[in-house]
Amino acid sequence: MRASFLGVLLRLGIFSCLVAFSSGAPPAKAQDAQSKKLLDDAKQIFKPISVAQPAKDPVAAARVELGRRLFFENRVSMDGNVSCSHCHLPDKQASDGLPKAIGVFGKENPRNAPTIFNALLNVKQHWRGERESLEDQAEKSLLGPASFGNPDFATPMGKLKAVPAYAGAFAKAFPGEKDPINSKNWALAIGAFERTLLTPSKFDAFLAGDAAALSKEQQAGLRTFIDLGCAGCHEGAGVGGDSFQKFGLVVDYWKETGVATPDKGRADVTKSDSDLYIFKVPSLRNVAKTAPYFHDGSIDDLTKAVKIMGKTQLGADISDKDAAEIVAFLGSLTGPVPANYSALEPYPDAPN
Repeated sequence: MRASFLGVLLRLGIFSCLVAFSSGAPPAKAQDAQSKKLLDDAKQIFKPISVAQPAKDPVAAARVELGRRLFFENRVSMDGNVSCSHCHLPDKQASDGLPKAIGVFGKENPRNAPTIFNALLNVKQHWRGERESLEDQAEKSLLGPASFGNPDFATPMGKLKAVPAYAGAFAKAFPGEKDPINSKNWALAIGAFERTLLTPSKFDAFLAGDAAALSKEQQAGLRTFIDLGCAGCHEGAGVGGDSFQKFGLVVDYWKETGVATPDKGRADVTKSDSDLYIFKVPSLRNVAKTAPYFHDGSIDDLTKAVKIMGKTQLGADISDKDAAEIVAFLGSLTGPVPANYSALEPYPDAPN
């Protein structure tokens, strides 16, 4: 009797649905519909990125190669130990794992070092947006007291000119210039290299139409991320990075992070009270690998950071389940370290 009853159910195509409902999972067709709706919604909010293609123009290619070399060059700092890569480590997805970056002569920077991966997607550079572009950031870092610590641009450029091979490398990257080794060209070369540092991930495959690229937990986290309102600021190709927002729209941020002295944010740059506690919305690309979090590196756990953002920005108490699913989704934003993110063999110093 039981076998006969199951046979009828199977013939009617009902048994599989009963099993799905009894296990708490929606039927396959319902799951497919949910995934399609999620994908459609995600495409309205986010944009995919793809691997940067090598420059075909010889001058552009030479500029990228020079920028790569300069990015890992520590002889331009006043102590001879700091390069751009000093605060952007490959095993930390181009961040440094410190609350606040440590620069020349062990000096502490005022804020956390964000990843340089996908930085070309940012509306401006630095947490307060005081650097207009990658090139602006690269040039001004030469004079940063806690970055390279140089008194003027001539000092680091003089160090590069003292390395014989740089003369040919700069001439190749900036042909026709009488004196190509200068701070502007330093910045242009580093900017050209940094623009190649894109890290597409499983999320980009999902946005391209592969619903299976994200696990069910990651899809659930993406749905919660959208429905809670997180995507109101963290959107676009960078999943953030293209706008400024007050940290602490609902609750003062320092009450949740435990920071004793709040950073005034963009107000210190613009000198406007309307910019008090406003910071650049960070890109969430590779966020699972770039702890600690926030401009001051005050939180080292991603789940806690998610819950703090829910409280401070949305006035929401995010449940443990929702937070775990959001963190799972954020893990899908981790992409491989770009193949060219490593130091070339350093040019030798001039012989004595």
